Amino acid sequence: MKRILVAEDEKSIREFIVINLKRNGFEVYEAENGQQALDIYNEFGGNIDIALLDIMMPVMDGLEVCKQLRKKSSTIGIIILTAKTQEMDKVTGLLVGADDYVTKPFSPSELMARVDAIYRRVTLNKEFAQQSREKNNTIELGEFSLNLRSRTLTKNGKPIELTQVEFQIVEFLFNNPGVALERSEILNSVWGNMYYGDEKVVDVNIRRLRMKLEDNPSSPKHLTTIWGVGYKWLI
Repeated sequence: MKRILVAEDEKSIREFIVINLKRNGFEVYEAENGQQALDIYNEFGGNIDIALLDIMMPVMDGLEVCKQLRKKSSTIGIIILTAKTQEMDKVTGLLVGADDYVTKPFSPSELMARVDAIYRRVTLNKEFAQQSREKNNTIELGEFSLNLRSRTLTKNGKPIELTQVEFQIVEFLFNNPGVALERSEILNSVWGNMYYGDEKVVDVNIRRLRMKLEDNPSSPKHLTTIWGVGYKWLI
């Protein structure tokens, strides 16, 4: 069963979202504030595939819920809902662990395209982990070790906590060391070629990865920018 948590305080918007999700085969759990969303997640023992979080909610806002959920799980898919005027909140949401964002107002087709893309990623990660249990696939690059079986990354033997999106970006980079990768290539590899959003989501995730991987994020020696193109991983 595909399980999704919808946290939205405006009843009319929440009902619109829920109807469309149910039509597309999702089992939906509704919350009208951030604290209720966390309570529902805990009630199901984290057995939720995706969380759809509005930014502006009472009791606890969507950004804080996003941070709390990401601390609890690196695999849950998180999509934030923002207004057109909340440009900074989009970036902040991605930095604190969201996988994607949808800007209000949105059409049912756009919403479902985003949700389906995240769900496919969550499902593929679960299938990949299942298929890899009897293997020990590891990519070693300098002081970094990416274990494809456990879906973990270490630097000098110390674990680095990654979201599923971050892991997939690192995996793509590690499989192409020294190659200048266009933003569109990274976007297609991680988000899929049916992604509706813009390439900014790549830049924000790269910034977040630099904060985790680089000794000096403002002067990266591994995850470098190739101006006018995209990014390159240097050993």
